[in-house]
Amino acid sequence: MSTTPIDQDEPAASRRPGRYLPIAEHGLIGDLRSVALVGTDGTIDWYCCPAFDAPSVFAAILDAERGGCFELAAAVPAQTKQFYFPDTNVLITRFFTEDGVGEVQDFMPVDGGSVEAERHRLIRRVVCVRGSIPFRTRVAPRFDYGAEPHTVRMVGDVAVFESEKLSLGLTSTVPLEVDDLDAHAEFKLAQGESAVFALDQVGGEVTPRRCAHSEAEAQFNSTVAYWRHWLSASKYRGRWREMVHRSALTLKLLTYAPTGAIVAAPTTSLPEQIGGERNWDYRYVWVRDAAFCVYALLRLGFTSEAEAFMNFVTRHITPGDGKPSGPLQIMYGIDGRADLPERELGHLEGHLGSAPVRIGNAASDQLQLDIYGALIDSIYLYDKWAEPISSDQWDDVCALVDWVCEHWDQPDEGIWETRGGRKNFLYSRLMCWVAIERAIRMANRRGLPADLPRWQACRDTIYRRIMKRGWSETRQAFVQHEDGDVLDAAVLMMPLSKFIAPTDPKWLSTLDALTQELVSDSLVYRYDPGASPDGLRGDEGTFSICSFWYVEAMVRAGRVDEARLAFEKMLTYANHLGLYAEEISHTGEQQGNFPQAFTHLALISAAFNLDRALG
Repeated sequence: MSTTPIDQDEPAASRRPGRYLPIAEHGLIGDLRSVALVGTDGTIDWYCCPAFDAPSVFAAILDAERGGCFELAAAVPAQTKQFYFPDTNVLITRFFTEDGVGEVQDFMPVDGGSVEAERHRLIRRVVCVRGSIPFRTRVAPRFDYGAEPHTVRMVGDVAVFESEKLSLGLTSTVPLEVDDLDAHAEFKLAQGESAVFALDQVGGEVTPRRCAHSEAEAQFNSTVAYWRHWLSASKYRGRWREMVHRSALTLKLLTYAPTGAIVAAPTTSLPEQIGGERNWDYRYVWVRDAAFCVYALLRLGFTSEAEAFMNFVTRHITPGDGKPSGPLQIMYGIDGRADLPERELGHLEGHLGSAPVRIGNAASDQLQLDIYGALIDSIYLYDKWAEPISSDQWDDVCALVDWVCEHWDQPDEGIWETRGGRKNFLYSRLMCWVAIERAIRMANRRGLPADLPRWQACRDTIYRRIMKRGWSETRQAFVQHEDGDVLDAAVLMMPLSKFIAPTDPKWLSTLDALTQELVSDSLVYRYDPGASPDGLRGDEGTFSICSFWYVEAMVRAGRVDEARLAFEKMLTYANHLGLYAEEISHTGEQQGNFPQAFTHLALISAAFNLDRALG
């Protein structure tokens, strides 16, 4: 746990205009449909309702003035600490003042009937545990990313916020007041006393309903029970159980229960560099990221999540009819939609002024050949560790592999979605090899029909091509793209995907070259944008999934002591709750969308393999 002092000349709940908490100073709660980010000062400054990719209601993390927020904190100077209720996604923010100690318990119930689920309820329960403390709250929604006007009125003792497309009802066990746009309350609690705030989506069959103390207690207990029951299925008993289980709980929060989709991250446009333009919307299903999530969750024994994603794949991303990006897109909406137009929200200044703020993602039209390997590998693992795939699913796999055999040698945009033109990326070739090789394994193990002579010939051709044109004699390393000499951390997947022996002299030489050029205190850069222009201005931080790949590659190479040290160092870069964004800056700050599924799934895999190597 970290201690975050609140400025001593102001109450904890009163943010100065333009003030932003660092990305890492947040925790995450959710209901398997959407999430909210809760700052260490007690402010919710990111929440989309009713789903991950819906327009924001609170977005102060992207614009402190226009974004909207839900402040709830001590009304006197305080220090705060934040932690998760053990083995759950219920978040506790504690306030330490001169006269007492209080806490805010934040959670989103995950059970209930269909009408209850439509509430998308967000509960904030305030408790004074020692002494007495005055609290204040300000609930300031700004609908549709702060672009849609709204009204607020009291309906009995419920504050109802109404906009054209969405209405929310705020109930409270303390009196509320409203002004032109917001709701407010000030109250004092003595030891043992509590107050409850509940924010619900209302409209249609869902009418405003008070959340009494007894109901809040019941929903708190049922939410705790849900998360603990879910986590009890984990088979991981290794050295880093707390971090692995926090990563698993985070991946589960990034799951959209109605379809089985898994989003890459629950935020948009958190910058990869403060003041830079590398700001993207990650609230969608990347085939690659979600497939890797399936691998990580299967490793831990969570087969139902893998089954749900396989159902998503079957329903929404079966082979298409030959779009420019191939039979599969690289990403889809959480409901399976393929159209994800990208646009900029010019009225929002961005986190710490890091414009532009983007919604949608133009990379959805890119050709990224590696996704076929990621998806078919996850299907192979599901077929091996969970349930045999159906005959229809096998037909889809065959169609994808046949397409890969025809198109693997095209240049593409690559795993990092660069916007600097297509190249013959080694990683794309590698994962095409994986797609074909895993399909061959499935066919042989289960006796499934397949054009094996053609598949095997193509697999072997790709192998020879990588070994010949992906190897640089000058660098004595495998490189980013064919006939080049730029290093790229994506090649760390070569031994992890079983393409090359982890102790092969060529691989060990590559590992040494990567260590020398792209590794900084266990942190790994994806590539050098100066040596390999990616079409974007500015630099970026180290990429955390690559740092965990690096740990796993060293484990497999027999460098276990080095791997363990690098892993322990990586753990020190997590935030106070064990969460990671996409990247880490040169000063150790979290950068990019937060939390990032890619990072947490790689942590699980690295911990699993490091444990096994240590015995």
